[in-house]
Amino acid sequence: MVKKKKVAVIGGGVSGLAAAKAFDERGHRVFGYERTHDFGGVWELSRSYPGVQTQSPKDLYCYTDLPMPDEYPEWPKGPQVHAYLHSYARKHKLHRLFQLNTSVLSMDRREDGQPGWTLTLDAAGKVRKENFDFVVISTGQFSEKNIISHPGQEAFEAQGGAVMHSSDYTDPSRAQGKRVVVLGGSKSATDVAVNAAQNGAAQVTLVYREPVWRVPYFVGGINFKRLLYMRAQELQFNSWGRNSLQKAMAALAKPFIWANFRGLEMLLKLQLGLKKWDMVPKVPIEKDISCSIPIVTPGLFEGFKSGKIKPVQGTIDHYEGDQAVLTTGDKVGCDVSVLAVGWKLGIPYLAEEYRNKLIEDDGQYRTYRLSVNPDLPEMGFVGFNSSFCTVLSAEMIANWLVRYADGQLANQPSDTQMRQNIDEMLDWRRDDRPAAQVYGGLCSAPFHFKHFDELLQDIGAAKRKRSNPLAEQFSYPNAQAYGAYLKSAPQYFAQ
Repeated sequence: MVKKKKVAVIGGGVSGLAAAKAFDERGHRVFGYERTHDFGGVWELSRSYPGVQTQSPKDLYCYTDLPMPDEYPEWPKGPQVHAYLHSYARKHKLHRLFQLNTSVLSMDRREDGQPGWTLTLDAAGKVRKENFDFVVISTGQFSEKNIISHPGQEAFEAQGGAVMHSSDYTDPSRAQGKRVVVLGGSKSATDVAVNAAQNGAAQVTLVYREPVWRVPYFVGGINFKRLLYMRAQELQFNSWGRNSLQKAMAALAKPFIWANFRGLEMLLKLQLGLKKWDMVPKVPIEKDISCSIPIVTPGLFEGFKSGKIKPVQGTIDHYEGDQAVLTTGDKVGCDVSVLAVGWKLGIPYLAEEYRNKLIEDDGQYRTYRLSVNPDLPEMGFVGFNSSFCTVLSAEMIANWLVRYADGQLANQPSDTQMRQNIDEMLDWRRDDRPAAQVYGGLCSAPFHFKHFDELLQDIGAAKRKRSNPLAEQFSYPNAQAYGAYLKSAPQYFAQ
């Protein structure tokens, strides 16, 4: 018999909702905590910059039992995603499980000596402690802003200049008539640059460190989900856990794989005009693809051509008067500086002794299946398995984690097995695929199918692949199909 647990879910975004639903439907007592006034995480409206939309097509960015509305465009806008998450919460009555405007100040082992954790919670200034049998951390990788500053910033702001994190660029009118400098090369950086240019900025300068491969929504007229989200394409990358036969087959196929990726690079160079802008990456695309590869913001290269957006390689060294001085020595006129420098990956509220067991000196996370650590019992992560299909990935790991917590996995791992696997995965990331170290090694892309295969096998799903072999090899992951796979696993209910 599975004992009913008191479970805390930290975070009310995509992953927190998936975790709350998974534990609630198994009969556990779920208490969700969201520090802001609303669900949504990065899609909460006050945190979204204007014009933000998904990088993934809508049929790849949905839960297994709730397709995005037909009237939504292929790449939904931020407010549409926010509304979709609320519709999912309503469908599963998740609002009753969450306390909004409630922050977690600290997390330590239970003070009463029982298994589990004690959370120190701050609800509108009222601080209290509460014990839990299990804690699910669903704050993801975009929760704490990476705040940086440069010499001369104080004087620059004193004379009327503005410096902000990209997530704080929420009012396009601030760019009107201004000289805007955007620091960064991610999609958020290019989104802000395009938005500023389209909303009357006098000049927009995009300052980036290194050229990176960018994928347009349509590659040669073909929706990129039909090119890059395939099991057949995934097999061309150097994944973990390959046996001798798989390695031999990969060696034989190497010339064909090389030709495939050179062809893709050539297509991207021609379509985007990368050589013209001196933006051809130095790293081969097959070695670079991970969760950090950005989708091309519509209007970006058009902005380059019109001169409204000027790309400059380098970074900001300091501010001088009304100029941003770059490490190249170039001086760029600047009224508004938008720092699209990402987010801090971490769990600041977790006691330091436990963070040290979780995070290696080089920032890599010690996690099994990107979710649990044997040295941190009674806790796990949902949403740390970052991918190109974030919503499905979160739901898959949530269903895996509740079974792990209840000892109901068909392949329930021992502590020794988990530690061995963790070390093997760390070696693979460091030695065989350095790109897999992005986001602390918590990125499953481009190995979505392999990651899901492992989760389903652990869960004991009777079915793990589509019956049509062509669809399975040459089509993108289907959320509804994965919902059926999860239902084919043994079911239970906590008492």
